[in-house]
Amino acid sequence: MKHLARKHAIKRMTNETKIELSFSVDGSGQSSINTGIAFFDHMLDLFTRHGLFDLQLVVNGDLDVDFHHSVEDVGICLGQALHKSLGDCVGIARFADVTVPMDDSLCRCVIDISNRPFLKFNAAYSQAKVGQFDTELVQEFFQAFVNNARINLHLDMDSGINTHHQIEACFKAFGVCLDKATMIDSRKTGIPSTKGVL
Repeated sequence: MKHLARKHAIKRMTNETKIELSFSVDGSGQSSINTGIAFFDHMLDLFTRHGLFDLQLVVNGDLDVDFHHSVEDVGICLGQALHKSLGDCVGIARFADVTVPMDDSLCRCVIDISNRPFLKFNAAYSQAKVGQFDTELVQEFFQAFVNNARINLHLDMDSGINTHHQIEACFKAFGVCLDKATMIDSRKTGIPSTKGVL
């Protein structure tokens, strides 16, 4: 079965952010990311590289207020792009489960591409900030992504001391796990659900 190119581009403009995003599920880990938030750019690059996606992203946000709107709106756009890219989800693996270490930190990620948004986020960070980045924004990003991608995502930070490492483990695990869940399984000829639809 031949599958169409799984990619989508989005432009989103609000009074708080202006976003241009292009996302490809079947990429090679290439990214060009500029959100104006260096640490967030780093995390998105990790997600892209380890998930073997392609991501082009430019954000002009109200960073003079804080980073919240930009981070949340990127989650919205990236989630929408994934949802559109996957279409009817014919032939995908659907489920995936990985555990990824980053030095002292260990994160477990479980995904079901179910068309039913749900996030279980179990992470307590050592510090409230990494530089100027509020660690609470990590959950905001994943909640926005889940709501718009319509997936079931469980993220559990099992251990960790260094806050940078903890968040990095989350994004790496998310990329690797999403790659596995979106892979085409040649044994599956239809939509991976007994209902016949996701």
